[in-house]
Amino acid sequence: MVDVQTVSIVVASASVVAGIIYYAFQVRHQSKVRQTDLILRLVTFYNSKDFQEELARVRTLNFIDVNDYLRKYGPLVSSFPNEVQFSLLRVGSFSESLGVLVKEKLLDINLVAELFMVDMYWKKTEPLVKELRKQVGNPALYEWSEYLYNELQKRKQKTKVSST
Repeated sequence: MVDVQTVSIVVASASVVAGIIYYAFQVRHQSKVRQTDLILRLVTFYNSKDFQEELARVRTLNFIDVNDYLRKYGPLVSSFPNEVQFSLLRVGSFSESLGVLVKEKLLDINLVAELFMVDMYWKKTEPLVKELRKQVGNPALYEWSEYLYNELQKRKQKTKVSST
């Protein structure tokens, strides 16, 4: 026959295991809640009137190459940025932030692909960024925007391969 001490040990052990399982589920749930909160904050910022105006300004830039850009819009960097420079800076900073969050696995690349038009930013500004890197002597400038663009391209390739 089973004595009281054995039963109490089994019950205590089962309670510890149940507590660990519950805690693991809670941690997982909290992680999802935090990621959802982050996404909602990013989407709110992204969809704000001010940011959409900045994005539209970048999207509608019309230049053939860096020299054409410089002729039409002024220098890449200025102590007193004009509207175009400010828009490039603001949209670039947003793209950089997304890139870091994706790299650190705090944001899922699939969500970024579905919710934000960041690949448009890099396609439009890549020659400008490369020239700016040369001018300031910093090859890591906007590296996370470039990283994010490359990750989005990899995702597109995987999606193409899996759908065929």
